[in-house]
Amino acid sequence: MSEKLIVVDYDAGNLRSVQTALDHLGFRFRISGRPDEVAGADRLIVPGVGEARAAMERLSASGLDEAIRRAWKRGSPLLGICLGCQIIFDRSEERAARCLGFLPGTVERFRPQGGRKVPHMGWNRVRQKRPHPLFDGIAEGEYFYFVHSYYPVPKEAEVVIGECEYGARFAAAVARENLAACQFHPEKSGDSGLRLLDNFLRWNPG
Repeated sequence: MSEKLIVVDYDAGNLRSVQTALDHLGFRFRISGRPDEVAGADRLIVPGVGEARAAMERLSASGLDEAIRRAWKRGSPLLGICLGCQIIFDRSEERAARCLGFLPGTVERFRPQGGRKVPHMGWNRVRQKRPHPLFDGIAEGEYFYFVHSYYPVPKEAEVVIGECEYGARFAAAVARENLAACQFHPEKSGDSGLRLLDNFLRWNPG
């Protein structure tokens, strides 16, 4: 793979499991928190666990927010994972965080009702809403691994490519043009998660 694949390091955790998955797949990549490297990336993965507002403060203070924006606007394929999925929207309920705004919408907290525990943790089915290269070779209704208390609520229904049921349906995967993101953790989701990562790394949005 000759292109420059960057996994963005913004002190939001989860780097080791992503690194392990990418090593297993055999792709060359670099973990970086340098804005110049991130802005010049040919392909980006933005992972993360933790709190949206704290993450956005770190991104803003380091200049990584604009670096990610520059790479995305240039057309580099970008994959957000978990917290990296949430911060691509306009804002989050989590301490009223203003996010990157790549997709219109908000991020809301699960309410503990009807026996639903918060956080949503463990394996759950993802129903594919429409075909997308991210899901190539992955069975409809496949299980993926989730750990989260907040979930994205896109303003535009057409960006949702996968849904999950946890008391109510929510967007588990979204995509538009060169941007894709999943609320679950593909790097912790066995063979199907590895397949999804491999699909992303071979994806050419055109």
